[in-house]
Amino acid sequence: MSDLLHVVCPACDAVNRVPRQRLGAGAKCGKCRQPLFLAHPLALDERRFAHHVERSDLPLLIDFWAPWCGPCRMMAPAFEAAASRLEPELRLIKVNTEEAQGLAARLGIRSIPTLALFRGGREVARTAGAMDTAGILAWVRQSL
Repeated sequence: MSDLLHVVCPACDAVNRVPRQRLGAGAKCGKCRQPLFLAHPLALDERRFAHHVERSDLPLLIDFWAPWCGPCRMMAPAFEAAASRLEPELRLIKVNTEEAQGLAARLGIRSIPTLALFRGGREVARTAGAMDTAGILAWVRQSL
C-alpha cells in the first residue's frame, strides 16, 4: 500500500496527495485550503460523483436516496452519524436519484435507499433498505 493517498477535496474537487498517517490530522486542500474531511456526508451530482469515484484512493460509501422517500429520510441521521465514525478512512456521499437519474439508471439503482461501496473506482458491495448507524458500520466493515 502506498504511503500517499489521493483524496478529492469536498469543496473544490482538487485531487490532493495526503500521507496515510496524516488523514486524521486535519488535512487541508492544497488548492482551496478547506478541510478534506468534514465528518458529514458530501452531496454530489453526476459529474462530481464520477470525479470522486475515479480519482479517490479512499473507499466511498454512497447513499442513493430521494427526498420523497420515507425510509431514506429515516436513514439520513444514521448515515450522518456514520460519517463522523468512518471518516477519514472512507468518504460518505449522498446522491439524490431524482437529480441524478442518469447515474442511478447506469448503476442499476432499483430501490432506495441503496448503499453502495466503491473502492479503486469500482463498486465492491451493495445493499438496499434503511439501516441504523450500527447496521451501516457493521455492513461497511464486513464489506471491506
